[in-house]
Amino acid sequence: MVFPFLSVLGLLPVIGVVAMLVSKAGAARVIGLVTALVTLIYTGAVIAYSTTASVAENVTWLPMIGSSYSLNLDGMGLVMVAMTVLLVPMVLIAEWKTGLGVTGRFSSRAFVALVLLVECFSLFSFMSFDLVIFYIFFEATLIPMYFLIGGWGGAKRGKAAAKFLLFGLAGGLVMLFGVIGVAVLSSNTEEPSLGFMALNALSFNSNYVTKLIFVCFFVAFALKAPMVPGHIWLPDAAEESTPGGAALMVGVLDKLGTFGMIRVCIGIFPDESRWASPVILILALISIFYGAFAAIGSKNLMRLIAYTSISHFGFMVMGIFSLTSQSITGSIFYMVNHALATGALYLVVGYLIARRGSPDVDDFGGVAKVAPLAAGFTLVAGLASCALPGTANFVSEFMALAGTWSRHPVIAGVAVIGVVLAAIYILWTYQRMMTGPVTQATANHITGDLSWRERWALIPLVAVILVLGVWPQPVLSQIEQTTTDVYMTSASATDPVAGIEEGR
Repeated sequence: MVFPFLSVLGLLPVIGVVAMLVSKAGAARVIGLVTALVTLIYTGAVIAYSTTASVAENVTWLPMIGSSYSLNLDGMGLVMVAMTVLLVPMVLIAEWKTGLGVTGRFSSRAFVALVLLVECFSLFSFMSFDLVIFYIFFEATLIPMYFLIGGWGGAKRGKAAAKFLLFGLAGGLVMLFGVIGVAVLSSNTEEPSLGFMALNALSFNSNYVTKLIFVCFFVAFALKAPMVPGHIWLPDAAEESTPGGAALMVGVLDKLGTFGMIRVCIGIFPDESRWASPVILILALISIFYGAFAAIGSKNLMRLIAYTSISHFGFMVMGIFSLTSQSITGSIFYMVNHALATGALYLVVGYLIARRGSPDVDDFGGVAKVAPLAAGFTLVAGLASCALPGTANFVSEFMALAGTWSRHPVIAGVAVIGVVLAAIYILWTYQRMMTGPVTQATANHITGDLSWRERWALIPLVAVILVLGVWPQPVLSQIEQTTTDVYMTSASATDPVAGIEEGR
């Protein structure tokens, strides 16, 4: 019997949760962090082993519909798993004192347990190679995240958590119709299967039924990502979350939306993806500009970062549905880099908000003079977010734009304006908060710089951003193989030659 490497990987966070339940309450934070670090180390070992041997798992589960318990790590799943296991321990370090000194569902133990459950369900989602298994864990992520927002958020956390859950459930219901539709289509083949590899190899006749099923999946993933107009839950949820909760939500959970667009929409419905791409590209442009202008006009730091994410997701979706190998590879890499940069930004801004007692940009001023490290980390994370050359975000955003340009030069040309807007909202926010004379409010409330604990929650994220900015090839090689061998092949797509659009 082959050792279930991937099942163990997904269940390690649950083992940590069980250990916390049978231990003293004061040990919960240590157990949770140790569990997250062990998961990180184990993931590195599994990735190293997967380069020489297969780690795939496949056990028949529901043979009547062709569903099986199937897990695997292709290039896209591998980088998403690595991103998740890196971000979670940093969140736990940053939120070390969250819930401390209280009991019940608001305790530190409950917070750590829910974070680990988010990690568990997300890992299984990224490793799933069966549509039903993917759907189950895709929906399961809503539960712990709902309680993370509602249990430890701001004054309006209940309303924000309810909005998050309702939009998630609505997307899940629409997606369920899609899953049923694929099961019906698959049942008409010689060997019914809901495994992604088998579905990628099938060729469904494109008609109004397959288009409707595609739309069901796309709507569910667009709500998760989120894209305009299904974005309205994100700013409220981010504003009311703890900084670590917001980093997990935007950095990991929302990536399930763009991940699903590639895994399901393009992998299973390539013809329908081409059919819908003109409308989706327009929606992506709207998301880029709406998010950017909303960020420029926002004074609440948590909402501001959420709006920047809406803009960044527009770039990712644009790259995905441009259907070139370069744009899809860039979008997958963008998912990873956005999680790291936005996660770091949420954490360092969270430190400043906790000290000042306010998330309003106008309540800060001259912070760089009293907390230079906090200002420095904010600047690096912010510049990475607006794709400064030398950061990993520049590589991914450039690839997404360049790949789009080769097929849709007008779309790419308009999208480039969003890069300029990103520089405006990042630099203007930094200028108002960090530069100039020290305001009285800053002097009264921000009396110290980052502690060593707070620094260690940021250093690994910033380090990876900078390293991948100058040496992205190890990650890109993994992604490119999947893009070329799976998604471009299943879509029967070829890259435009010399900038000439395909079909002309």
